[in-house]
Amino acid sequence: MKQIQSMSVRIVAPARLHLGFLDMHGGLGRYFGSLGLSLSGIHTVLDMSRAVDISATGPCADRARDCAKSMLTQLGIDGGVRIEIKQAIPQHAGLGSGTQMSLAVGTGIARLYGLELTTSEIALILDRGNRSCIGIGAFMHGGFIVDGGQSEQSKLPPIISHLDFPQAWRFILVFDTSRKGIDGFAERQAFRHLPAMDERIAADMCRLLLMQVLPAIVEQECRQFGAAITAIQQLAGEYFADMQGGIYNSPVVESVLNFLLKQGAAGVGQSSWGPTGFAIFSNETDACQALKQIRLQWHDESCLEFALCSAKNSKAEVLLEETVVTDRINLWGQVS
Repeated sequence: MKQIQSMSVRIVAPARLHLGFLDMHGGLGRYFGSLGLSLSGIHTVLDMSRAVDISATGPCADRARDCAKSMLTQLGIDGGVRIEIKQAIPQHAGLGSGTQMSLAVGTGIARLYGLELTTSEIALILDRGNRSCIGIGAFMHGGFIVDGGQSEQSKLPPIISHLDFPQAWRFILVFDTSRKGIDGFAERQAFRHLPAMDERIAADMCRLLLMQVLPAIVEQECRQFGAAITAIQQLAGEYFADMQGGIYNSPVVESVLNFLLKQGAAGVGQSSWGPTGFAIFSNETDACQALKQIRLQWHDESCLEFALCSAKNSKAEVLLEETVVTDRINLWGQVS
């Protein structure tokens, strides 16, 4: 009998809301800059173990395999990994599915092969964080994240603020399953053809962040937070309107969000390129009442789905498990 030490790792990576870019002008030497929030209840969950080859099962298996192949190849690792995807953040919805899958797979491989790599190093290996570090910050810290944008010297946009988010506040997420956000080549082309943002608009957005959004989180003033986020979203949506067909990617999501504002939402907006929209409420009771109303109002709209969630103020979970496997060895010294 032979005892073999086997290690497996479970990674639970949270979805995130990307609440807007701050400076598409770039006149101060930094470009983009963004703000966002880690979400509780929507995750990518992977179980991983070492293997001879690379295999993946479950939702988004192809993406996980590609991430694993890239990671192992670039690190020169002569080995593989087995990935079982228990749950995946919806793709092309503006919730950061690509970054979270990449960081989850990369982190799992690093742990399984005993590599001391930081999340930032893994992100660079897998080519994440080129424009925004919100997804990386959500994986590393959770909570409300602000990054300082890219400069010529930046490898990744630096995280310049990280705050715990009020746990009582709630978000209603509005999904349009008939549409998807811009990504990949189309996204790169969109950014390439965007005109420089008016410097005054960038200044207004940065002022809203510094003088309203951040203080409102610290002082737990939901109305002030929601109003400022709505204002930032309006300015950003107008800037990106030509690329996504309006301030919002999805007209039906826009109509739901306008209704929720009338029902008392503190603020509304779209995450990244959408189509997912969100509405902010100061407590679960009000959010649940509003959710009930929109489900009744749009019950015939088959493309719409809704979710209620809160912020996640902790980093991605990495759970290691070691097991002892007893194998039988036959007369020829082979494991059976």
